[in-house]
Amino acid sequence: MKKLLIALVALVPTLAFASGSSVHLESANIDLNDTESLQRGLDLFQNNCSGCHSTQYQRYSRVADDLGISLDDMREKFMFDKDAKPGDLMENAIPEDSAAQWFGATPPDLTLVARVRGEDWIYTYLKGFYKDENRPFGVNNIVFPSVGMPHVLEHLQGIPVKQDDGTLVATGGSLNAEEYDQVVRDITGFLVYSGDPVKLERERLGWWVMGFLFIFFVLAYLLKKEYWRDVH
Repeated sequence: MKKLLIALVALVPTLAFASGSSVHLESANIDLNDTESLQRGLDLFQNNCSGCHSTQYQRYSRVADDLGISLDDMREKFMFDKDAKPGDLMENAIPEDSAAQWFGATPPDLTLVARVRGEDWIYTYLKGFYKDENRPFGVNNIVFPSVGMPHVLEHLQGIPVKQDDGTLVATGGSLNAEEYDQVVRDITGFLVYSGDPVKLERERLGWWVMGFLFIFFVLAYLLKKEYWRDVH
């Protein structure tokens, strides 16, 4: 009994963390069948995020195959290290020791972030930056308070200012609010895909398995009736 109580007490911090933030998360509505959105998400991630963050459990060639991108386009548009090969892992460009020195901690790999945090969390996080001059990079985040990274999409969204009612209003960006929402959704979609690249294939296979089991059940039921006919 004593050991059980100790285990329950040890789990309290974990359960509190799992309950998540009290901030309302916006629905991302990610469609993994939208290949064009995933391609745009890859482009946005590589050009805005991959300098610090990696998706090191993905390979360039696998992403190219899944998203319908030729290897030539992958090399030209998305592989910034000219010595890299299509079969290489998608690692970031910044050395870990330098990243830790500049940001206070090494930026995390984002391959599995969607599976850990959820697509709505990522979507709301990317839309949740706001101006805060007290922070080292001049911004904070409603989902991740005291965030330790700059708002790398500021050139697209503009400078978000937190209003008295808690809403964020951005000005000075190259995109309007609707266009920026789509940018965030594209990046989120790519990270959702990265966290589970075989999800669509697994779901398609699941329907075939369910169909086989249904047919097998019908045949087994008819066979059972045939065997038990003489008994009754």
